[in-house]
Amino acid sequence: MGEQGSVAWMFDRKGQIILEGENLDEDELMNLVKTVGAPVRDKLMAEGVILAWGMETPVLRYPGGTTHLIWFSVANWEGIEKVQNAMEAQLAKLAADEAKTKPAKTTAQRQRETFDMSKTRDWLARDVTANYGPPPAAGVLPVTRYNFIKAKPGKSAEYRATWEKYNKPVFDKLVSDGVILAYGMSVEEVKTDGDFTHFVWMATANMAGLEKIGAAFAADRQRRTEDERKAINDLFTDVTEPDKARSIVTRSRIFRLPASK
Repeated sequence: MGEQGSVAWMFDRKGQIILEGENLDEDELMNLVKTVGAPVRDKLMAEGVILAWGMETPVLRYPGGTTHLIWFSVANWEGIEKVQNAMEAQLAKLAADEAKTKPAKTTAQRQRETFDMSKTRDWLARDVTANYGPPPAAGVLPVTRYNFIKAKPGKSAEYRATWEKYNKPVFDKLVSDGVILAYGMSVEEVKTDGDFTHFVWMATANMAGLEKIGAAFAADRQRRTEDERKAINDLFTDVTEPDKARSIVTRSRIFRLPASK
């Protein structure tokens, strides 16, 4: 998943999709992803533009919430532009071909019938720190937990420093021990109306890995004195808004990395 110990994925574009209503058709969405977007992303990954991409679904769903998350990672803004241009070219080619073959339903019609574009949204996130272990075994579809955090105004730098002092060492050991595949702290490169300033993500090979993360943090805090534990809690409380914190856990349905060289 990138060079071990490095921030290999600089930008992540994540697209949220919500399927709802009587015409909810997850099979058709998956078919669209595999036949329309996947060939473009796979080609760009072979060319070194896309560093990884995938599709995830939340473990827990709720009315109006995300049902699918499609993401890709690139090194810089130029990569974002190349992906956008390639997708636009793919859709234009499909439309031109379908104008000649006249299928029962065009790709554009299938998209409109499958999901409501007005209820999708995108994020462009940038990793500010990350660590990656060896690539997962073939066939592994990672589980990822995202913790969304809102730092208090003017406290973002303090939050990151506090997190890197007390939480990063625990994550680094989990990576070196092979418990987790990767983790990172990210911020929005383009700020939207989201109610968070940072999100911390951690990827494991299965859900049992999430339990091991919790146990590792409990053990780290337990080895400290009561005064130390209180001081750490006070530090995080001082720089964040705990009542705004939220989390989601997703399972990968598609997970692609470049072929090993």
